[in-house]
Amino acid sequence: MPTATPPDIPPADAAAHDAAGGALSQAVEKAFSAEGALAKADPAYVQRPAQQQMALAVAQAMEQREALVAEAGTGIGKTFAYLVPLLLSGARALVSTATKSLQDQLFLRDLPRLRAALGQPVSLALLKGRASYLCRHRLTLAREAEADARTQRALARIELWAQATVSGDLAELDLLDERSPLLPLVSSTRDNCLGGECPQFTRCHVMKARREAVGADVVVVNHHLFFADLALRDSGVAELLPTVDVAVFDEAHQLVEAGVQFLGTTLGSAQLIDFARDLRLEGAQPARGLADWDALANRVENAARELRLRAAGSQGGGRMSLRLAWTDRAGDAAFQGALESVEKACKAAAEALEPLAASGPDLMRLSQRALLLAERAARFAVPGEPDQVRWIDLGTSQARLVESPLDIRSALTQQRGLGRKAWVFTSATLGADAKLSWFTGSTALEDARVLRLDSPFDYAAHARLWIPERFAAAGSEPHAPAVGRLAARLASALGGRTFVLTTTLRALQGVANALREALAEAGVAMEVLVQGELPKRQLVKRFLDQPASVLVGSASFWEGIDVPGDALQCVLIDKLPFPPPGDPLVEARVAQIEARGKSAFNEYFLAEAAVSLKQGAGRLIRSERDRGLLVVCDPRLALKGYGARLRRALPPMARLKEEGEALAWLRELAAERAGHGGEAAAPESVPDEAPQERGAA
Repeated sequence: MPTATPPDIPPADAAAHDAAGGALSQAVEKAFSAEGALAKADPAYVQRPAQQQMALAVAQAMEQREALVAEAGTGIGKTFAYLVPLLLSGARALVSTATKSLQDQLFLRDLPRLRAALGQPVSLALLKGRASYLCRHRLTLAREAEADARTQRALARIELWAQATVSGDLAELDLLDERSPLLPLVSSTRDNCLGGECPQFTRCHVMKARREAVGADVVVVNHHLFFADLALRDSGVAELLPTVDVAVFDEAHQLVEAGVQFLGTTLGSAQLIDFARDLRLEGAQPARGLADWDALANRVENAARELRLRAAGSQGGGRMSLRLAWTDRAGDAAFQGALESVEKACKAAAEALEPLAASGPDLMRLSQRALLLAERAARFAVPGEPDQVRWIDLGTSQARLVESPLDIRSALTQQRGLGRKAWVFTSATLGADAKLSWFTGSTALEDARVLRLDSPFDYAAHARLWIPERFAAAGSEPHAPAVGRLAARLASALGGRTFVLTTTLRALQGVANALREALAEAGVAMEVLVQGELPKRQLVKRFLDQPASVLVGSASFWEGIDVPGDALQCVLIDKLPFPPPGDPLVEARVAQIEARGKSAFNEYFLAEAAVSLKQGAGRLIRSERDRGLLVVCDPRLALKGYGARLRRALPPMARLKEEGEALAWLRELAAERAGHGGEAAAPESVPDEAPQERGAA
């Protein structure tokens, strides 16, 4: 591929630019060689041809300032494959990943380790959203206003930590997680931040993180922050992006959903409750007696609860999170009335705040928030724009109204057009065809270079795939209990070490109940860990500490869980992961495809299912020595014509035909563990192949 000269480099400098580009590729090859910097830094370093191929492709994309979409299978080492050329180039770079925990892994472990190995004097910065950092001003307000003794004790602990922390990153605190009610008391949002008017502005952790990002060579962000900032220009990413030479998006398969969530407009009951709480805080301090703040706050809170109630409708009181179609509520008079109540309550607060706004920055910001919330309520009370889709996210305690674009094509195209730089998008799963159309089509990256690298693992020797052809039909009433009973038989043969992945939260409970009942009836003492009964991190820790167990999880367990070794040797998937047809985003995308005269099933449903199936199956084999069994409890994968297309998305595992073969394979794995580690072989306690599961689908 010929090297292109970026337009911002004068012709006289073109030769020097090409030479530098060649030098980067050579430096990358040398770093990954048997005598290179990586091998010298790590005695266990092993050369991986696919990793070197990807690293060279990244180097070439940087040299030519082009876009690269790279699907790198499990075990290739994609993180080092993009970080090594990035660090060796000396270029300014933005690296975005899917979650804050992956951000921390890159910033605290991978980047420092590689920087030392390569001997590159590169400065690093970590940038998260403002809600991830302590706000000293809001901590002071909370300490002065909170009356609850338990809350005051917790705030005192935070205050003690605040005196010692350098970064102000709330992830340093064990007593806070993302669901903690303390979080909004001690962090800021775009709505309530006072900016330069804040009395703690010179000590602000958010501003310190942004200053460090502006001065750093490599900045690590997350996808949510990236898109939220493009929409709101609230975190500094939009100002940073034009200054970098390369932008890398790891776990890029999550990019579209993150963008759709954050490029839109939202109005949430929790947002309103937060505003009411801050209204009370101000009423208890500088604005005491200037208005009936409690009455105004109560009115906003009541309107927020009414909005949550009317948005939920007959779905209220459930324990599961739901996404409701906008049309389910848009014509409902009670829902419209709730939106009007929100608008009126916020306008009443704005009227009370308006004459006081000049009295101080807190009151000014509250006044602006009141007007913004009233405007949002009015916006959702009228029909939306034709190129946007609306829906309602309904949680256990809040409702969120969302209006968003269907994809990120326009947003990403706009960013790519602002200045010529290298763009790298990578993940273990980006599509099921040679063009990676699932990803490139939704991101307007059809012009990018595409690289597909298969996993180096020997799946044919180490893994087995079983698709029960005589099984309850997916989605039928007996299906979830049948999956649970099958999981009990397989886990008993293996000695636990099993994940059961469900496509819905509804199926999760049915599977878990049947699994526990089957184990109890057979007298098998085995712990069953179920999503929702403990936080995700605790569930995974329990599973790792006690591998003789079964973990049952839904969407959040299909990816991002890494359990190498023999702690996980069996993964069951309850049914093919097609997008839910009633989801408003799905319906809108289907309508868009059908309007172009194409088949939504072939273009969308099968493509989505293939990618999700690949993600779930990826939990099984995580290292060269791993061995295991994948079971997909959906006969359609074997019997339907489209099943072959979906099977091609899976790693090349050897197929098994009968349950007896699957049980024999698992007992072989259990015996192998017993031989290597002195562990007792798993008991054959649950009867093989219960008759009720033999019926044809």
